[in-house]
Amino acid sequence: MEPLYLFNTLTRRKEKFKPLKDKIVTMYNCGPTVYERPHIGNLRAYIFADTLRRTLEYNGYKVKQIINITDVGHLTSDADTGEDKIEKSAREKRKTAWEIARYFEKIFKEDIKKLNIKTPFKFPRATQHIKEMIELIKILEKKGYTYKISDGIYFDTSKFKNYGILAQIKRKKLLAGARVEINPEKRNPYDFALWKFSPKDVKRQMEWRSPWGIGFPGWHIECSAMSMKYLGKTIDIHTGGIDHIDIHHTNEIAQSEAATGKKFVNYWLHVNFLKVEGEKMAKSLGNIITLEDIEKKGFQPLAFRYLVLTSHYRSEMNFTWQAMESAQNAYNLLLETISSFNLSINLYKSLFGDKRVSALGSSDLVLHNSAFKEILNIVNYDLDTPRLIAKLWEILKSDEDLKFKKIFVLEADKILGLGFKEFLAKQKLPAEIKKKVLLRERLRKEGKWQEADKIREEVLEAGYKIEDTKQGSIIKKVVVKN
Repeated sequence: MEPLYLFNTLTRRKEKFKPLKDKIVTMYNCGPTVYERPHIGNLRAYIFADTLRRTLEYNGYKVKQIINITDVGHLTSDADTGEDKIEKSAREKRKTAWEIARYFEKIFKEDIKKLNIKTPFKFPRATQHIKEMIELIKILEKKGYTYKISDGIYFDTSKFKNYGILAQIKRKKLLAGARVEINPEKRNPYDFALWKFSPKDVKRQMEWRSPWGIGFPGWHIECSAMSMKYLGKTIDIHTGGIDHIDIHHTNEIAQSEAATGKKFVNYWLHVNFLKVEGEKMAKSLGNIITLEDIEKKGFQPLAFRYLVLTSHYRSEMNFTWQAMESAQNAYNLLLETISSFNLSINLYKSLFGDKRVSALGSSDLVLHNSAFKEILNIVNYDLDTPRLIAKLWEILKSDEDLKFKKIFVLEADKILGLGFKEFLAKQKLPAEIKKKVLLRERLRKEGKWQEADKIREEVLEAGYKIEDTKQGSIIKKVVVKN
């Protein structure tokens, strides 16, 4: 079988994938901070993670996947300052922090379901793992990696030899200054909060008792604690956006490996940014786009998934409404084209019996193996979905028989997740349309072309397209934008 190669951010090169256990893969995907609707840039990250999972499963692995829910501890500044995003949203919307977190968690799960993203093994919430975080901080404290200042317990990055290895931060640069605003109480500019104390003059909605005082966990500690609890001290794969490399994931590595003395993650994979009309999405620019916005304009969520997959996950993607329109049209054309599989094969049965149907291809097993091998040759080179989509179109436009086309489409969709299997399951030629098509075939044999053309028009008005090919008449369901 074709080996799987993935680009490992840790080494900055494509590496042959080899899991810790023979056929089981542990994978942690940084989840959403549930203070507002996820925007399409966020959702690109989960389409990527889902494609990775599907590729691993296509290679025969069983994937134990975690997507965490950050419902506490993510502050408005990477410098461990500012208001908690959940509490801030609750104040602005006049809801409780718990109501905000549960509501937007629900929205997130609805969005990824619409995008045909597979459900992970668990969706652990940060607020349900405070005990595990406290225990992890206590281990770090015992090993001498922590110190206390007025607003919390901090990790001393100077004591972790390999700090910044993922982001390739040089120690001299690290000491010279940080990429975040400097807290004068911190020993080093890159030190980060493990536990934050509740402000004395403000009553937080989300706070817990700890050995160091009442407060709440830092943003980074949650991922280490939950990853270790469900996947082990060392895991195969960790994913997220490239914006996580310098801070969040760098800090996860430091605290995890300091606590366990073991390598935290073998393969780090990161998805690039999604911009809108060439600009970074920002509230100040008024260009935040959600899946809800896409649906309101009449586009299908799976058309957005298609658009995302036409761009390689490590390439920066630029979203435009024109591109979305093109993606919807292409997706509709895909559905229209593949609708011919079931409709035409059923028609062949009526015209010629099962003998003609079996003659559409050789052994199903041979066809399947051919498609399987071709797909692996593409996706096993760092998840090359743009190339797989190009190959899909090439096959559909070719003179390959219908049976091979159908097998290739269904196999490719195990990676692409565009809902082809579910779509085909619903395709059934109505009795009245079938009757008209059969009549047209007889008229054509009798040379009654004008009458045959009239029936073609009637069938088209009913939502079905007849195309005459070398293989005979192909029936397609006309798919239009919602």
